[in-house]
Order: sequence, then C-alpha cells, then structure tokens
Amino acid sequence: MSMSTMASRRNAVRLLDADPELGDGLAPEERELAGRALLVATRTLEPGQWDPHDVPPELRPVGGMLVLDGILTREIAFAGRHTTELLGAGDVLRPWNEDVQFEALPFSVSWEVHAASRVAMLEARFALVAGRWPALMAAVGERHIRRARSLAFQRAIAQLPRVDDRLLVLLWSMAERWGRVGPQGVRVPLSLPHRTLANLVGARRPSVTTALSGLTRDGLVQRTTEGWMLHGDPNEVLPRRLHGADEELVGRA
Repeated sequence: MSMSTMASRRNAVRLLDADPELGDGLAPEERELAGRALLVATRTLEPGQWDPHDVPPELRPVGGMLVLDGILTREIAFAGRHTTELLGAGDVLRPWNEDVQFEALPFSVSWEVHAASRVAMLEARFALVAGRWPALMAAVGERHIRRARSLAFQRAIAQLPRVDDRLLVLLWSMAERWGRVGPQGVRVPLSLPHRTLANLVGARRPSVTTALSGLTRDGLVQRTTEGWMLHGDPNEVLPRRLHGADEELVGRA
C-alpha cells in the first residue's frame, strides 16, 4: 500500500466523537471543551499488505495512530514460525518503530489490513492540546497497557493443550470486543483466514481447519459470510471444556 493511497483519503474528525471512551475520565465541562479542541486528521487504510515505512519520517505523528475502526494484523516471522497480533478500534500503533533485534536470531515484521481501517493521526498538535487534561493522557496510556495485556492473554491461550479449545477461547475473546448479540447467537464480524487464526493461537493451519470442523459439529461455532456465529453461554461452555477434565479427576480422588 503506497503513501499516496493513504494520503488521498485524509479527513478530520473530533477525536472524542470518534472514540468517546477516551473522555470517560473528564468532567462534563472538560469533556465539552476537549471535544471541541481535539480535532485530528484521519487516514483510511485499504485492505491488503501495508508497509508503514512508506510514511515519510516528517509525516509520522508523534503520538502514533489510533485505530478508529477496521481490522489489522501484525505478523512476526521467526525461525520458520509465524505469530500474529490482532488489532482493531481503540488500539494505538507506532508501526514505524523498529523492533529490537537479536543479531543471532533475526526476524521480520509485516502488516496486513483485513478490512478498510480508519486511523486518527495523533500529531504534535494533539499532544500539545491533550496535555491540558491529565485524565485524557492517562486514557491514551491505558490503551498501550491494554494492548500489552491482550498480547499476554493471547500467549496464555496458546498454552492450552487442545487446538479446538484455543480457537474457542480466541473466538469468544474476539466476541467480547467486536461481537454483536442476536437471537441466534453472537456474531463476530471478522472474516480471518485459517492461516491467520492459526498464527493467533500458535497452531498449524491444517490443525485449525480440523478443529473448526469439530467445533462446528458440536454446534459451538458457525461460519457466516462475514465471519463467525458463536452459540451457547461462554460462562457455561468454556469452564466445562477447560476445567471439566480436572474436576472429573478431583471427583474420582
């Protein structure tokens, strides 16, 4: 994706209208003032591979990019293996910052836009204006913490012994963030390829395909044109699958 593609779709929005949660810590009068003052440029990233280094250094926003909507992934290829981070609305990116490399074990990083994504450019003016409200800056900082904790949880998912359980937990965690409750279940409008799902849970693509078929037969997931439909109550389904075996062993002791 070239820089010209990004630049051709530049618009401006009021940041607290686009991401109201950022203003939750502000008093009503502060929120109204900040809402008027925080006008930020946005850019649209079209689906496909994205090279953030196409952005010239002088145009890179000092505060990074805040994802307003859409879905992106960041993939690391290392020693013949791939791991993926899933990103969406509310995440703050600084994609041009180079990862610290261990010379003896090099790796590569690539980005992909899975659905047209809109990002707010947190430029120098944003930093100057937002600095008037510590609660607002704290909210931005919390986004970085949330992203780190999300990655830690993803690592925890990958430690589950069964691939089908890893996928089910992943899909329900995605539903917590992006799901839409309906009469037939919870719709997760993320149409990710099996390869990406495999990278997210630390498995091979064929294993993911087999696991998804099993979850479908069990009536727990259903493929839709826009992503997935999840069935059942996660408060019942997940503990039973993840802890049922342990509880059974305790009952026999």
